[in-house]
Order: sequence, then C-alpha cells, then structure tokens
Amino acid sequence: MTDDRYERIAERLAAIEEELRDLAYDRLRERARDPDSEAGKAADADEKRLEQARRAIARAIGALSPRSFED
Repeated sequence: MTDDRYERIAERLAAIEEELRDLAYDRLRERARDPDSEAGKAADADEKRLEQARRAIARAIGALSPRSFED
C-alpha cells in the first residue's frame, strides 16, 4: 500500500471518529438529563461503548500515520 492510500484511509477513519465522538456527546447529554432513569443508564452504557470504539479508531489512525524516526 502506498502512503497516499494510507492517508485516504486515515481521513475516512478520522470522519468516523468524529461521528462516534458526536454520538457519545449526545448520549452524555441524555444521561445528564436524568441519570437515574432507565434511559439515562442505557445512555451511560452506550456512551462507554461509543468511546471505546472511538479510541480504537484513533489508534488505527495513529497506526496509519507516517512516523518520523528520531535518533
């Protein structure tokens, strides 16, 4: 794979990461409205799952990014 292809994949992953972040914030707002309700508890679980997925995507972006090697 060429660096250009890596870059294109990383850009697509960055868009997915942003979407996951937005969804997680939405779920945080839902939880904040009524944290003790069933909806609030479900939102809490969803937010944790979304953040886990977002972190995995962020790691994938880092793995595809060009690295500079310093002595």
